[in-house]
Amino acid sequence: MSVKAGYGHHSTAQAVIDCLGERGIESCMLDTFDYIDPMLCETIDKGYLFSTKNFPEVYGKAYAWLDKRVEPYKRFSPISVVSKLVSHKLRDYITDYAPDVIIGTHSFACMVITYLKEKGTISCPTVGIVTDFTVHPFWESTDMDYYVTADSLLDNQMRKKGIPKEKILPFGIPINKKFLSKIPRKEARKSLGIADKTTILLMMGSMGFGNIEKQIEAITKIDIDMQVLCVCGRNEKIKKEIDAHGEWEDKIITYGFVDNVDVLMDAADCIITKPGGLTTSELLAKRLPAIIMNPIPGQEDRNMEFLVNNGAAITATDTFGVDEALFELFSHPWRLRLLKLSVSRLGKPRSTVTLCDFLENLIKEKKGH
Repeated sequence: MSVKAGYGHHSTAQAVIDCLGERGIESCMLDTFDYIDPMLCETIDKGYLFSTKNFPEVYGKAYAWLDKRVEPYKRFSPISVVSKLVSHKLRDYITDYAPDVIIGTHSFACMVITYLKEKGTISCPTVGIVTDFTVHPFWESTDMDYYVTADSLLDNQMRKKGIPKEKILPFGIPINKKFLSKIPRKEARKSLGIADKTTILLMMGSMGFGNIEKQIEAITKIDIDMQVLCVCGRNEKIKKEIDAHGEWEDKIITYGFVDNVDVLMDAADCIITKPGGLTTSELLAKRLPAIIMNPIPGQEDRNMEFLVNNGAAITATDTFGVDEALFELFSHPWRLRLLKLSVSRLGKPRSTVTLCDFLENLIKEKKGH
């Protein structure tokens, strides 16, 4: 059970479904809101994208306010009422499907699961997946049998939410199997048809957030022989603007929306990106040092704090630009070595496999064989 609010929750669910399918285990993904009303689902998703892109500070303040509240599930509140209303609509579907395990990739989906457990509709084991490097608001309002987190470093945050350690599975956020292995950098560059030299990957989300053109201007002024792979996502306007700069032709290679991020990461020495939960998990799995910028206030701020506080990334700001960050990393090898050391500790390329091993054993135990 998932919720379409951005890209990550569904992608996490799909990664698990694909891995289970390879083992002959049937599974399906149910968008909690889409099942109730497709228009409601679309409205929520568009509202999330609109607010995070156009009013990020407002979104961040709302997130921070919710994060400070600790609301037990049984308290009478609007969010609890909504989850109960949605639960009634889903009861027949879940009863007919009769799953051996139910997984939730969003706190709201897990609130619905919790309510259905309390009412006796659900009797099978339940697993919640926290899809960022922080613990979002409302997880304290859930009661799952297990919780998958990005790392054991988040155990204290989970404790503050009232979730006991024995329920926590710090396997890492499930990601596509493409990130399970890493091909040699030279081979990856050859497959992309690019030069074999210092390579920077610039990715700012599927919608191409931030002033990418401004960042490229700063990067190209650094006296380092390098090339930049710039992924513009679905932002066709910014791709055309960057392509129009003839003087960048040799250094800047642009892409639109891509499905080979794994190869681009293998080809790169460093990534410049906004810290979405899924992107963060993927770059860590690929052991790729990061320069973080333009986080959406809220969960991405927390993702950035996690990476920087644990030595796996540098953050670029208005007063410490991306050019300064690149200069530090590629003019002073010890800085790059420190980042790589932390990234190698935090990366969990086998996160999906580890979770599916656990789920398979859980099913076998339940069935008594």
